[in-house]
Amino acid sequence: MVRTFHLFIVLVGLLWAPAVQADVQLSFHSFNGSIFFGRYPHTFVVLEGELDDGTPIAENYGFSAKRATPAVLRGPVEHMILVEDAKWIGKTNRHFTVTIDDAKYWALRKEVDRWRDAPGRFYDLGTRNCIHFVGTIAKIVGVRVDYPKNMLRRPKSWLNHIVERNPEVKGTQF
Repeated sequence: MVRTFHLFIVLVGLLWAPAVQADVQLSFHSFNGSIFFGRYPHTFVVLEGELDDGTPIAENYGFSAKRATPAVLRGPVEHMILVEDAKWIGKTNRHFTVTIDDAKYWALRKEVDRWRDAPGRFYDLGTRNCIHFVGTIAKIVGVRVDYPKNMLRRPKSWLNHIVERNPEVKGTQF
């Protein structure tokens, strides 16, 4: 009888306690850029937090041409996933943040790998630049995205536009 009572108490405790669920914060950033400092305007995502199994997450991903040369203006060039140094992240504009679960995190990582591993010359200033990459990530997590032609080379303006299209993320601006 005592044993049954103890088992009952344990079961009630398990059911009563809130489920512990870790989460990852996905932030959307833009970098203003400057020809004087050799950095062009850019957009990328930052992931911080913890997966359900306790794995800490501190990552960031952007998409860029492998080399900044005039060839970028003429058509597709070699590409890379650009990971920013921490010193640059603090100097960027964080536009909004959404919380994602493990499934979205892994879907996002799969997409990052797909862009990184695309064969040939995959970066194109007009059709596959950092804005398109970040837009693809945003769509995975349910953010509504479009690509107005007049913003394809203006990451900060584009992310501000995305915030306006998605009022539910507006309160998360920094």
